[in-house]
Order: sequence, then structure tokens, then C-alpha cells
Amino acid sequence: MAQRSDVQQDLQNQFNDVVSRLQSKELFQSDWDIASFAIFFIFIGMVLLLVILVIIRCCCCCCCDEKPKHRKVGIDNMGLEP
Repeated sequence: MAQRSDVQQDLQNQFNDVVSRLQSKELFQSDWDIASFAIFFIFIGMVLLLVILVIIRCCCCCCCDEKPKHRKVGIDNMGLEP
């Protein structure tokens, strides 16, 4: 039970810290906070960009009824012919 109350106390402390930051309107206390926030949003932006590109690719493949013409690549091995 001691661990459970410790975890609950930690969560309460973190919640109080977030609330106090919101009330003071100082969300970033250091340069590291700003850097981590920027990196997080760059990561989220890249993930969204990749998802959008995949969706566009899938839509283009589904809409196109043309099948690409397959060309024969390489040479014939005449040694395998009967």
C-alpha cells in the first residue's frame, strides 16, 4: 500500500505543478522545456505529413485503372530451353 500512496502523491504533485504553471502563464521554465516542446511538435508534424502522403498514395493507386506495362528484364537463358 505504501507504493500506491507514493504514486498517488507523485501524481498529485505533478498535477499541482501543471496547474500552478497554467495559472502563472509560464509554461516553459527553461530552454530545455522549449526545445523539447519544439521537438515534440516537429515529430508530430512529420508523422502527420507521412500519414497524409500515404493516404494520397493510396488514393492515387485506387483511382488509376491503368495497369503498368511490365517489360521483360534481363536475357533469356537458352540453356534451359528443351
